[in-house]
Amino acid sequence: MKKSRIGTAVALAAAAALALTSCSGSTEAAGDGAADEAVTISDVNIVVPADPGGGWDQTGRALSQLLTEEGIVGSAPVTNVGGAGGTVGLAQLANEQDPATLMVMGLVMVGAVETNASAVRIEDMTAIARLTDEPLVVVVPADSEYDTLEDLVDDVVDRGQEVTITGGSAGGADHILAGLMLEEAGLDGAEIAEKLNYTPNSGGGEATSLILGGKVDAGISGVGEFLQHIDAGTMKALAVSSDEPVEQLADVPTITDSGYDVVLTNWRGVIAPGGIDDANREELTRIVTELHESEAWTAELETRGWADAFLTGDEFDEFLDGNIEEVTATLQNIGLVG
Repeated sequence: MKKSRIGTAVALAAAAALALTSCSGSTEAAGDGAADEAVTISDVNIVVPADPGGGWDQTGRALSQLLTEEGIVGSAPVTNVGGAGGTVGLAQLANEQDPATLMVMGLVMVGAVETNASAVRIEDMTAIARLTDEPLVVVVPADSEYDTLEDLVDDVVDRGQEVTITGGSAGGADHILAGLMLEEAGLDGAEIAEKLNYTPNSGGGEATSLILGGKVDAGISGVGEFLQHIDAGTMKALAVSSDEPVEQLADVPTITDSGYDVVLTNWRGVIAPGGIDDANREELTRIVTELHESEAWTAELETRGWADAFLTGDEFDEFLDGNIEEVTATLQNIGLVG
């Protein structure tokens, strides 16, 4: 597969703010309470479908903090529901009765739905917004014998299961990237499935511990998750998955420059429970849009190294449908699903 560009950021304008009437509850209809009339959401629940420490958790807690600090909502508590690449949380969201709920999700969940054969699908939920886009980075422990990405990939090709690579959930962005690099090294889907020894984790903290403890040979995750350890010299970065080197790791080559024609970025966004009415969807979109337009969110993107990939409404719906189709095909091509 050449130049995989799953999750490439395209920053577009989103919905304009609605004229809303205040109310005392978390979610109420204005006027006589008809379901299709405007509502005001004064508090929102943030669900992170992963354990603490990873990119979803960072995103959810940034949303919570800034939504309240900016006065967009009164409160935005975060609940972590880890497991199976977010599909445990997705199943819980399917039974959520409170429309004032936002679940963090993204490319990882798209892949996990397929690899876990999840009965509940993202298409069953209500798409609200794509928020960010982030390149991945391939790292090894600081004292690793691997100095280049080619060193690592060649060793996997030669020794197969003896080389261990860790990252996020099975079928997620990290797992897909490992498969794509081996495909570019000349392996077919069956050979990738046979040789790739990938250790999945439900949170970024677990992968970090495995790498720092020397329990695995390499790791893959978003730049933001490993950056502090790379800067501290406890991890060695081999390559990044973007088109160009990233600002925070200017001396680290891209995967393409390292000889493997792969570009893959990890997008993140938010969805709401399925079946909510248009008024609640519009209000949740307004809340996220107001945050996106704030200086505080712009500063957070810069601090985290996240690219602005904002999409809402029909644009996000279309992107999501296309991404699900593309990821499913990619997983089949590299032997991660049948």
